[in-house]
Amino acid sequence: MLIPLLRRYLAPYRGAIAVVLVFQLAQTVANLYLPGLNADIIDRGIVTGDVPFIWRTGATMLLVTVLQVGATVVAVYVGARVAMALGRDLRAAVFDRVETFAAREMAQLGAPTLITRSTNDVQQVQMLAFMGLTLLVTAPIMAVGGVVMALRQDVELSALLLVALPALLISVGLIIRRMRPLFRQMQDRVDGLNGVMREQIQGIRVIRAFVKEKHETQRFDDANQAYLDVAVATGRLMSLMFPTVMLIMNVSVVLATWFGGYRIASGDLQVGTLTAFQNYLIQILMAVMMATFMLMLWPRAEVSAERITEVLETEPSIVVDPDATPAHVVRGEVELRGASYAYPGAEVDVLHDVDLVARPGETTAIIGSTGSGKTTLMSLVPRLFDVTGGAVLLDGHDVRDLEPQAVWAAIGLVPQRAFLFSGTVASNLRYGRDDATDEELWQALEVAQAREFVEAMPGGLQAPVTQGGTNVSGGQRQRLAIARAVVKRPLVYLFDDSFSALDYATDAALRRALRAITSESAVITVAQRVSTIRDADRIVVLDQGTVVSTGTHAELMADCDVYREIVLSQLTEEEAA
Repeated sequence: MLIPLLRRYLAPYRGAIAVVLVFQLAQTVANLYLPGLNADIIDRGIVTGDVPFIWRTGATMLLVTVLQVGATVVAVYVGARVAMALGRDLRAAVFDRVETFAAREMAQLGAPTLITRSTNDVQQVQMLAFMGLTLLVTAPIMAVGGVVMALRQDVELSALLLVALPALLISVGLIIRRMRPLFRQMQDRVDGLNGVMREQIQGIRVIRAFVKEKHETQRFDDANQAYLDVAVATGRLMSLMFPTVMLIMNVSVVLATWFGGYRIASGDLQVGTLTAFQNYLIQILMAVMMATFMLMLWPRAEVSAERITEVLETEPSIVVDPDATPAHVVRGEVELRGASYAYPGAEVDVLHDVDLVARPGETTAIIGSTGSGKTTLMSLVPRLFDVTGGAVLLDGHDVRDLEPQAVWAAIGLVPQRAFLFSGTVASNLRYGRDDATDEELWQALEVAQAREFVEAMPGGLQAPVTQGGTNVSGGQRQRLAIARAVVKRPLVYLFDDSFSALDYATDAALRRALRAITSESAVITVAQRVSTIRDADRIVVLDQGTVVSTGTHAELMADCDVYREIVLSQLTEEEAA
């Protein structure tokens, strides 16, 4: 997976990579040229006492060194920019793909692992690319060039390479082979650690309310220890890598000095030649060591690339038809016609053969016991899920045949769990409509019964809102979410149990205010509280995913036992009447 991923996302940077290759080649050739010049200084300058030759050759070495440094700086700079651009593109690609996911894919992968894959995993691939452009390109050039130059110096001494290189490659290969599965475990343990931390941060109030600090601390310690165990096991193997390389390198230099000393004593070899050979031998083994460092990064980057590719290749279950009808929703009439839905792997449908009509200017309420499929039904209208049977129609068009933007533009959704983004009150409200004026924002807040507390906040509309809206109460968060939908002024309002955190007086006032602005829109409300929906034009009663009855409050009280049971669990006979 790693090679195809790099080939795909490095393709736009071919020119920059070519520049890196050219300058890496230049600095490597310069590096290989220096030991030969050093040998000439010893053999033709120092031994013969030719001082002018020493100065001339020394000046050449200085010039070559300057060129080498310049080429290295350029290569590293351009390589770093390419690697950072690769990381940026991978993060953007993962983010863009996640943006297309429906609720099914989000549940399948999970938020913690998606965060890890777009940060830590991308960093591993980015680091490999950076080290590859700065080291891996140099290593083969230096290794091959070093072998050629060593053979030019002395063929007999070069026979040491036939022993040193295989020993180095075999020992490093055995270590790398054992490291790869450990890197896979490390990334999985990072996912687990992120999951525990995310859950504990979000649920800190519940943890404190139930005095579970010690329990959660133990959970985190367990996840942290699990990661530590794998990291230590990997570290032990990595700690063997460089000592092994250095041992083989030093033994090779000792053997070269030993055999070279005998040949110098016999007159078959010059001192400068032995010095140059030793330098080339060190360069060859250093090239292998650089490649070894790359091989240490490779297994983890390969695992990370597999995890990134898994996200990029996950097809969203909500497919956008390229031939979707460019129709515009002008009325906002919603109809579910024989709609059924089953979650992946489920044996039975959550919703089965549901028929429902919500007309403009009317309020349609949905009520039922817990687990009856109310929220799932609401998710079908804006196409958060696709029906597995039947159809969802908007102005007579199947939503699967419409452009998604046309569907979403017609709908104002207030979810069961109101979510606010970090920013200000105004920035959150303008999620509904970017060009909304401050006056329109205040009007929406007034309808949502939120004007009073927003005016009391420092800054008013510019008051800061933390991520998730955690700096306001649950009821305030719900009212701001309702105001955000009101700002949009959609054709269809979807309220998924959006009044549950409000007191009865605020609930009643909010519903009265909504009637005026929703007089030409279709309103679909899911509620557990009977008082919230008893005045609806139409009440749909769900039981175990099936519509058991539809009618007004009075009609259902007379004819529907399920509805009557729900009502009497909250109200007395007199209040219900």
